[in-house]
Amino acid sequence: MNQTHILSWILFTPLIGAMVLLFMPREWDNAQRVVGNVFGMLGFVVSLPLIWRFQIGTPGYQFRENYDWIPSIGAHYSLGIDGISFLLVMLTTILGAISILSSWSAIQTRKKEYYILFLLLQTGMLGVFMALDFFLFYLFWEVMLVPMYFLIGVWGSDRRLYAAIKFFLYTLAGSVLMLLAILALYYRAHDVAGAGAAYTFDIPTLLGAVPQFSTSLQRLLFWGFFFAFAIKVPMFPFHTWLPDAHTEAPTAGSVILAGVLLKMGTYGFIRFSLPLLPTDAVARQHIINILMVLSIIGIIYGALVCMMQKDMKKLVAYSSVSHLGFCTLGIFALNPHGLSGSVIQQINHGISTGALFLIIGVLYERRHTRLISEFGGLSTPMPNFAAIYLIATLSSLGLPLLNGFIGEFTILSGIFQVNTSWTAWAVMGIVLGAAYLLWLYQRVMFGPVTNPANEHLADLNMREYATLVPLVLLAFWIGIYPKPLFRVLDAPVRQIVEQVNPNYYNSATAQRWGEKPPAAIVTATAPAKPDSTKPEKPVKPAVTAVIAAASASTAENTAENR
Repeated sequence: MNQTHILSWILFTPLIGAMVLLFMPREWDNAQRVVGNVFGMLGFVVSLPLIWRFQIGTPGYQFRENYDWIPSIGAHYSLGIDGISFLLVMLTTILGAISILSSWSAIQTRKKEYYILFLLLQTGMLGVFMALDFFLFYLFWEVMLVPMYFLIGVWGSDRRLYAAIKFFLYTLAGSVLMLLAILALYYRAHDVAGAGAAYTFDIPTLLGAVPQFSTSLQRLLFWGFFFAFAIKVPMFPFHTWLPDAHTEAPTAGSVILAGVLLKMGTYGFIRFSLPLLPTDAVARQHIINILMVLSIIGIIYGALVCMMQKDMKKLVAYSSVSHLGFCTLGIFALNPHGLSGSVIQQINHGISTGALFLIIGVLYERRHTRLISEFGGLSTPMPNFAAIYLIATLSSLGLPLLNGFIGEFTILSGIFQVNTSWTAWAVMGIVLGAAYLLWLYQRVMFGPVTNPANEHLADLNMREYATLVPLVLLAFWIGIYPKPLFRVLDAPVRQIVEQVNPNYYNSATAQRWGEKPPAAIVTATAPAKPDSTKPEKPVKPAVTAVIAAASASTAENTAENR
């Protein structure tokens, strides 16, 4: 595999699988299932070279690919990853392979279409984490929406059409606002740079121009992107589509929805919303206060609603609202502990919640019900299942030596540096999380077998072990030895903090925690205006230089490609 094009190989391997399935006869049911699983696993295999080729500690993006795509509007096929997107790409490939494998016996109708759509969904998710061009990013963001709509609407449960339409409308509404914000950023950056500069959708270039905008425009751009990402996370009060989508989706759809799709929202907050925060201190703090309050409400509200659920799948779905609230808390703490903890907790949530949805899928295949009242005493006929279920539960509630503890502790330490009251409220979510998860486990697994239908349930088979054991091993590895993840995140997190909170490393808090500024910051951010209330000038030398450099780089790449 050519290292120059490694991201393209990872991105398009699932798409190649979808094309192969497209030309297979519909009657070849078993062959379609085998090919779908082969390309699901192959998508993970081709991503493995990233582990030893990724340069830890190197600032900026790696494995860059940049080619002309639509030169007339300045759109490029531009890919690259840093430590944050590297971890999310690896999470996407491993959960994609596990999710497709979990569908082996669960999907009995329209197998060809199912595997095609799932592989297309995989390509869309990977593209979101790799794209360094706004036009390309938006394309992948929308491509992901269509396969997920059909996966819920065709292979879902009884109310699948309602859940699919609700998911589609919520996501599309946020996407339209984000499109308007992208266009405003695109045209305004060109106006600021001057008439002689080229139009471009290059993400680092456009985000580097934001400090030259007025405070009012920065605020509008932030909220334009915010709604798309808040709906995807989902933050309170934009969360109402999530329980329906989770409950009605097939097991693999729920795993990939919780494990990866929700992370597209938190990734958007980190990659785009943080650089779009207003440079004016008062406006910035006002926005941060709003987001912190919404995150805390989501943490506590989601946990309380979990305790009232009768459906196992809906309970785990609402738990995502609570757990992702911790991730947004860490992001907007604007310090290294908060940001690092948030990214690690996103990975942890994908592992633990993905395992819980797989476990519920195992029960549903055997009993065709998800009602908690239908179960009880399952640890007797299914002891191995009970052991893995217990590990997934303890991982989700944050027991030390398991992955959930590392992320939550790091986030809370970052929030504690900012506001002790916010930390106290967030801790309540951990207590409530332990309550509803342990209560669910107790009702399903302990006590006598009261329902005769549960007396002879089969324990886990080899395929189910193959889907659950890797997640259990990852939970223990991250919980016992998380150092590799922190090392991967160190350089990009320091770079982001230096960009959005430049005074942090000179503060007493940073010195108390032993935080040192990065040795070299590679960023396209121009210096902020001294007075954001003054009218904007038509030409800004710093931004002109940035866009001119991007144009020169594009021309050089074009000549080289030719």
